[in-house]
Amino acid sequence: MIPINKPILDNEEKEAVMKVLESGVLTDPSMNGGPFVREFERELAKFVGVGEAVVVNSGTSALQVALMALNIGPGDEVIIPSFTFAATAGAVMLVGARPIFVDIDLKTYNMIPEEFKKAITEKTKAVIPVDLYGLPAEMDEIKEIAENHGIVVIEDACQSQGAKYKGKMAGGLGDIGCFSFYPGKVMTTGEGGAILTNDEKLAEKMRMIRTHGQIRGYDSTLLGGNFRMNEISAAIGIVQLKKLPKFLEIRAKNAKILLELLENSKIILPEVPEYSVHNWYLFTIRLRGQKEREGLKTKLRESGFGATVYYPSPIHKLPYYASIGYGGLSLKNSEIASQTVLSIPVHPLVKEEDLKRMAEIILSSSN
Repeated sequence: MIPINKPILDNEEKEAVMKVLESGVLTDPSMNGGPFVREFERELAKFVGVGEAVVVNSGTSALQVALMALNIGPGDEVIIPSFTFAATAGAVMLVGARPIFVDIDLKTYNMIPEEFKKAITEKTKAVIPVDLYGLPAEMDEIKEIAENHGIVVIEDACQSQGAKYKGKMAGGLGDIGCFSFYPGKVMTTGEGGAILTNDEKLAEKMRMIRTHGQIRGYDSTLLGGNFRMNEISAAIGIVQLKKLPKFLEIRAKNAKILLELLENSKIILPEVPEYSVHNWYLFTIRLRGQKEREGLKTKLRESGFGATVYYPSPIHKLPYYASIGYGGLSLKNSEIASQTVLSIPVHPLVKEEDLKRMAEIILSSSN
């Protein structure tokens, strides 16, 4: 089975891990972290083109720490798309705030700026646009609306590292950006995440929050937790970041091949605005209906391709969120997408013959 995504690790990562093991310093609870954490942060900030990077132990932690640093909590509202992974809403809930779900554009699968604008109330403190599947959201429109209403923009770039929007790197498009380095992402640290910002004071606060609000140790001056990234993860991240441009180059090549092979099919192919660069974390097609989608998924899986649905339910329809009052929301496009999307592998380990075989299966099923 060719999985939907797979971490690509070799001797360089093994050597980096051995350096940490031999040093005997596996983690560092100080505010600034250990030497590998500090180096990873410097390189990551440089790569994205921002002033500060704060690495943490997951993409979910990145979102939560960002919200905590902004003092968002009970009584506050945060506007997010419903068609995404549950972590975006979960981070909002974990700080005691209320997620307000809005609908997506079926061409990009990202938040509709006008829907964001309609959802704003006096309680709205932040908006979290998600760069779904690796395509940046319409950030110029979102930022303009947010600025006019005094709202902070937290870019959920957990799926879009290496993507670009109007020449700027994803993760650096909002007031704050958040990455995930989960093993299935375009690069990995095993588990991990990062927060990007140009606000030096905010970055300092986030470094305190990630280690129990401490500055020097045993001196908690604000509420925090253990959101630290360990030295092993950071060491892997340093190596992976150097390889990321090549990873992205191969993903783009594979996506181009698939787009060309499927251009005359009846399925709905991914669309990329001319001013954006997709990172092709997920190559997502859309079928006419759920039955057709499930049939194609089964055929692809039986042929050894890990076709996967991201996501089979919008967040507002998930059992927990439905149980607390969101289930009655009507977000038409999010619900259509959940019933019709299907993602197929284009990661660097996928060969051209694999792409041709997948295209054959898709064409024979859809025509």
